[in-house]
Amino acid sequence: MPRGYWTLARELAFGLWINPIRHLVPGGWAEFIDLDLTWTSPDGTLLEEHAGKRFNNEFIKASRQANIEPCPGLFLEDWMRDAGFQNIKAERFVWPVGTWPRDKHLKEVGAWNYLQIMEGLEAFTTILFTRHLGYSKEEVEVICAKTRKEMKDPKLHIMFHLHVVYGQKPESS
Repeated sequence: MPRGYWTLARELAFGLWINPIRHLVPGGWAEFIDLDLTWTSPDGTLLEEHAGKRFNNEFIKASRQANIEPCPGLFLEDWMRDAGFQNIKAERFVWPVGTWPRDKHLKEVGAWNYLQIMEGLEAFTTILFTRHLGYSKEEVEVICAKTRKEMKDPKLHIMFHLHVVYGQKPESS
């Protein structure tokens, strides 16, 4: 990841990456969780021409232009390694948008995720899109409305990933 990108993990680097090493007993463990907000689908139902995919691509582009990393989950393992952790384990979980999964737990996660996205589209994007991509407020409202309309289609299976990474302070520290 290029230098200068802001993420919660980077902003709090001394608190989250260095201090756990300092404050853990030798052999102690730390865990970090974050997202990769790139929208995809497990079955190819989300296509590049979908308004939702365009929305997501623009969100990621605008976030990076604002020096906000929208996909910090992808970097957690490297950040832990760079901080001196060992025995690092990384897991990636499906984070569905909507109630399309068959699994009961993922269906519930998807329902809550769908709700927060549907309710927050403009809040997530207005400043990013107008300041960093040159959108007008009306253009933001249009892309959000198109995205919201598509997301109501139960045949569209949107998801992104949650990353969980944990590691151990070296015994010799």
